Amino acid sequence: MLLEGLETLLVLSKEKTMSRTGALLYISQSAVSKRIANLEQKLGKKLIVPAGRHIKLTADAEQLIANIEPTFNELRGLMFDQQTLEDHTPIRLDCSETLVAGYINQVIGEYRKLDPHFTITTNHTPRIIDNVKSGRATIGFCAGHLSANHGLLAFHLCDEPFLIVSHQPLTTLPSELITNDLVNTANTYQSSILAKLGIHPMMQMDSYTAAAQLALGDTAPALVPLSVVQTLRIDAKYCFDFPQLAQLTRPIHICVRANTYRSTRVKRWIETIAGTVPTATLTP
Repeated sequence: MLLEGLETLLVLSKEKTMSRTGALLYISQSAVSKRIANLEQKLGKKLIVPAGRHIKLTADAEQLIANIEPTFNELRGLMFDQQTLEDHTPIRLDCSETLVAGYINQVIGEYRKLDPHFTITTNHTPRIIDNVKSGRATIGFCAGHLSANHGLLAFHLCDEPFLIVSHQPLTTLPSELITNDLVNTANTYQSSILAKLGIHPMMQMDSYTAAAQLALGDTAPALVPLSVVQTLRIDAKYCFDFPQLAQLTRPIHICVRANTYRSTRVKRWIETIAGTVPTATLTP
């Protein structure tokens, strides 16, 4: 019961709502509330307080999470390593949304005929890494830089180029760009490169699709990965490349726990994903 409460608190700390937490844990909203209440009673501490439609962590909750989250996730991962991936065992592939749309959308239907026991979820790269480390996801398909100490087996597939999407013709690099969220640790590397190029990130979106659509609507030019440009079928007259952008790329990786990679099914999945990415090389 204590472990259930801790897991629920960890999910709630990221999702901020009881309903979303319940959906991720496959339990009801009332069950989420009950688990948190039981944990508070067990610890003798108040852990959450209402904040409009969301919840806010107390200082005690934040301290508890800081202390237990790394160990808890590693414990979950070690427990996951003990499982045997049979032919019918569900495999969860956790991906960047843009990589689903840009690379694997065409192969999933055919692959499902070979191995129907899988599910796909979408997340940002830091969450994908956490999910694979803890065993909540079997395989991660990530876009952007990985943290230095992620502790996973990672295959670097390619470095995807960026283009500038602009409604207005461009002959030189713009001084401002709409970018994706640079607070996201997978994207923060872009900040220093943009600064060296003298480009100010004037808006930061949570979606490259949103950034591209704003650019096409003549709000401002946007920095958009090639796969997103191709997925949205943006006309070439709105896409601009400059030699200075060569240093600005988006790394694409597949991540998996080392023990999980021993599974023939997992290896087959990884090879299928890698085969959809141009110039992919399975080199850890």
